[in-house]
Amino acid sequence: MFGNPSLVSRIAVGKGIGFLVGLVGFVFVPYFLPDAGWQLRWGILLWYTTFGALIGMFGVMTTIPVVNLPLRAWFRGAVLGAWLNFVLVFFAYDFMAAMLVSVFGEGGALSSPFWFAAEGAIVGFIIDHFATRFGGEGKETAG
Repeated sequence: MFGNPSLVSRIAVGKGIGFLVGLVGFVFVPYFLPDAGWQLRWGILLWYTTFGALIGMFGVMTTIPVVNLPLRAWFRGAVLGAWLNFVLVFFAYDFMAAMLVSVFGEGGALSSPFWFAAEGAIVGFIIDHFATRFGGEGKETAG
């Protein structure tokens, strides 16, 4: 499965790591936000599983088409992860703000929910690194 470049392998690795990150969130969110419901917990688990699959699929792109510049895996995964979590903050701003305020306090430097974009960059970097390592990258993964 991991010998030849394969888009399926990239997606499997991405989903696996995303599932593990989501599982950590599923288990630990109630410690940071005691009134978090099941819907939020399942949403985090499914979000990061989808997050990993999207980063795995995006590994086919190795150049920026408009300007024909190389697109490295560390940059590709980090930017896509940051963007996905940046968009997520707009949908779940209140929950994320409440969680960070409960951890870092009101008005703290790290109490803004937009720090989740930085977290997404880190997780995206890790997912794309392992997806590229085990599944390859470029157009040869799609064929």
